[in-house]
Amino acid sequence: MLTTSNAVARRRVTAVAAVEEALRRIAAGDGGPVGTALGAVCAMCPDAALRQAEELDRALDAGASPGPLAGVPVLVKDLEDVAGLPTRKGSLLLADAPPARADGLVPARLRAAGAMVVGKTTLPEFATEGFTASLLTGVTRNPWDRALSPGGSSGGSAAALAAGFVPVATATDGGGSIRIPSAFCGLVGLKPTRGVVPRHPAPDWIDLSTDGPMATTVGDLRLLLSVIAGAGPGAEGDAEAWPGRGIPPYAGPLAPRRVLVAERTTDVGPLPADVAASFSAAADAFTALFPEAAVVHLDPSPSGGDLGLDPGGDWLTLGTADHVSALGRAFVEAGLDRMTPAARAFLRHGLRVGIDDYLAARRRRFALVAAFDRLLGDDAVLLTPAVACASFTAEGRLRPGDAPGPLPSSAYSTELQNLTGHPAISLPAGRCGPLPFGLQVTAARYADGWLLDLAAAWERAHPWPRNAPGFTAFDVEPAGRPADSGRR
Repeated sequence: MLTTSNAVARRRVTAVAAVEEALRRIAAGDGGPVGTALGAVCAMCPDAALRQAEELDRALDAGASPGPLAGVPVLVKDLEDVAGLPTRKGSLLLADAPPARADGLVPARLRAAGAMVVGKTTLPEFATEGFTASLLTGVTRNPWDRALSPGGSSGGSAAALAAGFVPVATATDGGGSIRIPSAFCGLVGLKPTRGVVPRHPAPDWIDLSTDGPMATTVGDLRLLLSVIAGAGPGAEGDAEAWPGRGIPPYAGPLAPRRVLVAERTTDVGPLPADVAASFSAAADAFTALFPEAAVVHLDPSPSGGDLGLDPGGDWLTLGTADHVSALGRAFVEAGLDRMTPAARAFLRHGLRVGIDDYLAARRRRFALVAAFDRLLGDDAVLLTPAVACASFTAEGRLRPGDAPGPLPSSAYSTELQNLTGHPAISLPAGRCGPLPFGLQVTAARYADGWLLDLAAAWERAHPWPRNAPGFTAFDVEPAGRPADSGRR
């Protein structure tokens, strides 16, 4: 991304050439027979993107100041509005949705920084699963192994980034939707502290969701967060919002004084052996970076009593009930038979949530936040796996013969941070089977910048490939010609 924006800003390459290269890469990597195409992109707006690029080129040639994302092609998750494109949210029920009249907050901030929106990426229906497959857009495949899922719900964006289609693809996270696909696709992805990125309009999952960045490098991740973070519409209505602009400052220590290590934060059984081995190696490598820190291994079981953070079923109660309310009870009830099995199960659960159960879960969330605050203080990080299994099939099964439907909660490791609002980052940390493995690092609220500093230290010590094997990073040549093709 920085290579592209610098080249455009210095007029070594045109914004039009950058957009044309993105369009070429998407056509090459997302076309082809079923089973070989990645299925990461669900809508395109090439004419609008090229017009915007031409306007930027004219302005820069006339001496205008470039934005930090000048000429950078962007794909937007189809949960967010893009002017002129429908927002279908991966559902047949919204197949005939009209074009949005205006950009959502994050796409608008990216455009204001000079980025060019070229299209939209796939997601599971209504963003309700950790894999990416829907009746509307089909199956999205992982560029590291097409038989497997890139994760979800921001799976289309992650697959597009890992394949080098574009330098930037947007993401949201209500239960791990940034961190799961980042882990499976070898990316670095941050769920920011709730409120650091203004939540406007109110997300479908009121207490849980936020926009956030994923990228191939920590430098790109930091730049993206600096563009999309900070006070704006909606922040005034968010009691936990960061009132400033950009990434919040953090006054804590330069290095963690305590490193807390937990295979799980909920007592749902041991990790699979391969995941446990990958996590142990990654945790040891992380703690080795900070030899002065005290390392504390935590036990999530009730008998251990170290964490005290088990939210039980509160994430499911809040997320499902919020989503029924956002879509409309009548809409959900009428459309259940046309939904995927996973979305149907999710929303049926929401239809059964009563007002007393819902409000009790919201009240318990406050106690959970306080417990996590006490555990971390201002000097600790918590290490956990980003995903508690090595992979899913592309269709969203732990094993090929499993029946369709939602994956078990034991496959996940990300919901706690959505309930509490704490920032969490997934760092590429080697492999677990055929896919990359993600190490999840959680810190105190508003320590987002500190997490980026720690991620940069990890990247220096343990660099990772920018793209999946067989794909190249999105760069453009100084002469204005496209760089290497998207495939080798």
